[in-house]
Amino acid sequence: MTILSKITSPSDLKKVSEKDLPKLCDEIRKRIIETVAKNGGHLASNLGVVELTLALHRVFESPEDAIIFDVSHQCYTHKLLTGRYKDFSSLRKHGGISGFTRRDESPHDYFDNGHSSTSISQGLGLLAAWDKIEEEQRALGRKPKSRKVVVVIGDGALTGGLAYEALAHAGQLSKNLIIVLNDNQMSISPNNGAISRYLSSLTMTGFYQRFRYFVDGIVDKIPNSKSHIGKFIYRFKRAIKGMFLSNNFFADLGFEYVGPLDGHNIKELEDNLRRVRRLPKPVIVHILTKKGKGYSPAENDPSSFHGVGPFQISDGKMEKFDTLSFTEAFNNTLMALAQKNNKIMAITAAMSKGTGLDTFARHYPDRFYDVGIAEEHAVTFAGGLACGGMIPIVAIYSTFIQRAIDQIIHDVALSNHHVVFMFDRAGAVPQDGETHQGIFDIALLRPVPNMTILSPATALDLSLCLMWAVNAKRPVAIRYPKLSCPSELAPFEGELKEGRGVLLKNSDFAPNLSLDFDESAASEGSSAKKMLLVCTGGIFDESLIAARNLLQKGVNTDIYSLRFIKPFDENYFLSLAKNYDEVAVIEDGVKTGGVGEYIENLLFEHDFKNVKVFAFPEKFFGQGTRAEVLSDAGLSARKIVANLLA
Repeated sequence: MTILSKITSPSDLKKVSEKDLPKLCDEIRKRIIETVAKNGGHLASNLGVVELTLALHRVFESPEDAIIFDVSHQCYTHKLLTGRYKDFSSLRKHGGISGFTRRDESPHDYFDNGHSSTSISQGLGLLAAWDKIEEEQRALGRKPKSRKVVVVIGDGALTGGLAYEALAHAGQLSKNLIIVLNDNQMSISPNNGAISRYLSSLTMTGFYQRFRYFVDGIVDKIPNSKSHIGKFIYRFKRAIKGMFLSNNFFADLGFEYVGPLDGHNIKELEDNLRRVRRLPKPVIVHILTKKGKGYSPAENDPSSFHGVGPFQISDGKMEKFDTLSFTEAFNNTLMALAQKNNKIMAITAAMSKGTGLDTFARHYPDRFYDVGIAEEHAVTFAGGLACGGMIPIVAIYSTFIQRAIDQIIHDVALSNHHVVFMFDRAGAVPQDGETHQGIFDIALLRPVPNMTILSPATALDLSLCLMWAVNAKRPVAIRYPKLSCPSELAPFEGELKEGRGVLLKNSDFAPNLSLDFDESAASEGSSAKKMLLVCTGGIFDESLIAARNLLQKGVNTDIYSLRFIKPFDENYFLSLAKNYDEVAVIEDGVKTGGVGEYIENLLFEHDFKNVKVFAFPEKFFGQGTRAEVLSDAGLSARKIVANLLA
């Protein structure tokens, strides 16, 4: 048996001898690499925190003490050490364990995390609650055990404004919150900005920390040192700190600063964490780690190995697909437009590769901005660019744009600034689970005045939508899924008309699908029931399959792809709908407040009662393949057809 297979809880980890810890680290890395190679997942970030996670669980008493991982995509070692070793092969699979911390999986997971910069606020709130309970217990004459809260946050997450709001509050409250700053010079793409440079400058402070502990050791031996010379010692230490650590941002906020420490030296980490545990004030523990450590392909290219699909362990080669993705289609069109129009600027929030903007960044570095994990700033910054006469293209995942809804409303839509938003990963998102489903953007933005929302169904459709948006002179959001583009169909080549979608008669798509159905039963003027499937572009593929199945069952079915979610040409749509016996709206967004609900009400108001809406219900959807997530929501082609024929 391996050492790792014997560990069912952190208490088992504490029994492992120091000499066996390097072997345990190797076993953990091997297990993570093997699992991610099969299932996909976050590789480089997890390989970089193996020693740190071991040290934390050997020093602190989880779950009595809380260890909180920011974003929590780097929690794989934590899961392996907290009773999930046997289930680890199900990582990110449907019904398996999550790639992020989840409260319902283990008492060692305190929060359902998946977005950046939340951990310091969470940890401070948890610690304040625990301190309140301890205070009440002491008032009753009891002696409660003091519980610790440790936050692990990557330096990339410190580009998010929420982290600074929490740091300021933590310094003000002066509670013993322990913040471990994992400095690996990376967030997802390489870190940009002053914060990254500032953290690098703090590497000069190792001497100060050694000197500080030397002074502390002497002072502790002086009788009554705290009462008699405490103020002098404090001023003396501040003076020494000023010599070696000028302008320490964290110290000025009220934090004790420790570091930088070697994040791959378990003994150094444990020794310092034990000292930190005894401090009565908030502490920043600055550690230096290497993202992807222990697996050379990930060490050499940590950006590519941040979040990966299945790959070959021997050489790190990932699966390649010949089909064009929506992200690639966006990149191709943007590059063509940017070549002709030097007012086009591109903005992303630490996701240049994921959003397809890395090509733009290489060709037009003076027109590209990666603002870090700061979606709110990205949007307001884009509003400023638009005000100055530029055409900003803001590419952000649908799930992450949720952080910047106020900025879209207040800083862009209110002033009617010409900003083009590209919402990648809209709709069902595979493997990453509840925190990453892109199902709320339509409901959040459809009521906002001045907003236009487009929903392309193919690569050509996306290209036409983006070209239109660049000339629209108003805020425009274009949403598209994490998916390969379906085959092109002739109707999408038609002229783009504001407010109108694309009508596909069954004769447009049935031959391309090699269907064999009764032509007489599905022809114009027959007695067969006539049905119109209305779909958002992100779920066009499933709608096409559903239409094929309905045709095979003798239901005369056409498709209306909602190129425009807003504005919506009601008169044109009503003129179409009157030709059908039934209308079914299929939407890859949440039903409440969505476009399906709006169309249903519109048809009811005009006495068209035979309407069904298929959309995501009000619940959070866990990880699985795209097909599994859609099936769970009742949005698979099979379930749609079964419901329509019931």
